[in-house]
Amino acid sequence: MKTYLYVLDTMADWEAGYLLAELNSGRFFRKGTSPVRTVLVGSSLNEVSTMGGIRLTPDVSIDSLKMTAEDLLLLPGADTWMDEAQRPVLLAAKERIAEGGKVAAICGATIGLAAVGALDGVAHTSNALDVLKMLCPGYAGESLYRNAPAVTAGSLVTASGFAPLEFSREVLALVDVFKPETLDAWYNLNVKKEAGYYFALMESMV
Repeated sequence: MKTYLYVLDTMADWEAGYLLAELNSGRFFRKGTSPVRTVLVGSSLNEVSTMGGIRLTPDVSIDSLKMTAEDLLLLPGADTWMDEAQRPVLLAAKERIAEGGKVAAICGATIGLAAVGALDGVAHTSNALDVLKMLCPGYAGESLYRNAPAVTAGSLVTASGFAPLEFSREVLALVDVFKPETLDAWYNLNVKKEAGYYFALMESMV
């Protein structure tokens, strides 16, 4: 399994930060599970700049991307998802969702998916239903919209940009690399900031 992170100008650095750190390090994975390599995907191989000013060079372009059934396509938030340059990855994600492949999208990426009809037939969330209806004239998934921070439907995870921790929790559960008690302790430690959850996290690794 690999994580294919799509990178684009204005990418919201922090929205996938918790998730990528855990997948790439594997520090809390259940025993016998290997860390998950992160591969950067771009609309081309040209350098992009994140919202935080970090410059990233894609490892592979979307037109040469080859993924296995086990791989994860990770689509972070950005202000540039409606640009024509992003259409190929959105269509690839739409096809992958239809085939049951793992796709995780947060914030602006959910708007991009809605714009190409990828969310019309599956439960999902975003920053707000009214935002999807306003920015995506052809959007037909209102009946399947869930007013929740993050939603898992089959192998698709969607989340609001206000919920990077909930997003991370849902994706980590989807890829099944943490024991359930480890995931609960990890999430509660990051949300509640109470020392007891740190000890619970450490105990879960025994």
